[in-house]
Amino acid sequence: MVSSLDGFIAKKDGSIAWMQSTDSYKKGITLTQEYITEFLKSIDCYVMGSRTYEQALELGWPYGDVPVIVLTHRDLTTDRKNVEFYAGDLNKLVTHRLKPNYRNIWMVGGAVLTKEFIRMRLADEIVISIIPVILGDGTLFFDYIGQEQLLHLKDVTAFKDGMVELTYGMRKE
Repeated sequence: MVSSLDGFIAKKDGSIAWMQSTDSYKKGITLTQEYITEFLKSIDCYVMGSRTYEQALELGWPYGDVPVIVLTHRDLTTDRKNVEFYAGDLNKLVTHRLKPNYRNIWMVGGAVLTKEFIRMRLADEIVISIIPVILGDGTLFFDYIGQEQLLHLKDVTAFKDGMVELTYGMRKE
């Protein structure tokens, strides 16, 4: 997930244009196309909500031919062979279908979806990229999850554009 420093993932109008940082941090690493390509190669399957899916279609499909599961209760259609719509039990989806078949399942976008995966303890880790901006309002990433969740810091990466990526493991205590 990409977030502003104050925890918003989109402005009130849903826009995400602010996600491109123009800051400069000399100690950071450069976010190169090679870095992004290597990261994307590690993903075996994507899970996303329907609004994230629709936004990806509008902005230019970045997921290639990697399998994508779109969680929705709406009647959506696609001509993409790698996209499947799902409206059933999340625990069954993750435990019985995804984990036995995919090594690295990446959940993309959606505060509601993310909170549900955390509540149900279906996420193994959280990777959040903080963009150096304070939005002041919009759609919060974490709001009222309703339970405490201990995390373990696994990695921190600072980029030259001022973005900081935090990787946390979900502790099962």
